[in-house]
Amino acid sequence: MSPLPCASARATASDVLIVDAGPLVAVAATRDRHYARCVELLADAPPPLVVPLLVVTEVAYFLADRIGPPAERAFAESLRAGELLAEPVEPADWDRIAELVDQYADLGLGMVDASVLAACERLGQTELATLDHRHFSVVRPRHCAALRLLP
Repeated sequence: MSPLPCASARATASDVLIVDAGPLVAVAATRDRHYARCVELLADAPPPLVVPLLVVTEVAYFLADRIGPPAERAFAESLRAGELLAEPVEPADWDRIAELVDQYADLGLGMVDASVLAACERLGQTELATLDHRHFSVVRPRHCAALRLLP
């Protein structure tokens, strides 16, 4: 993974960038067509870079399966070093996650993506670093008309 700015504390309702799996996998895959845009986005974003906890598991799986153990270790190091901040699923988030999975069942919205939206809502964030426009351009958050999808 490319060097990323350090996150110093647990996420609050201040300005943070919530990051979905796509950009994190892209920065580890130098041949990915989104590599350069994602490296630029994540390197230029002010800390903290917030990764919902279910996304951490998804990224770890994709890195180990598609790129290899060194990429997974680099991701773990980014979390350990505070470059990425793992945002836990709060107890109230589970209700919202279940509601979203049910509401968007025809779209195939899964728990991981629903947890990303729940984190955006709870933290009051209207921007999301994601490559998943299929889901996030359709799903409507409670706190704004639509998320601004980056890059």
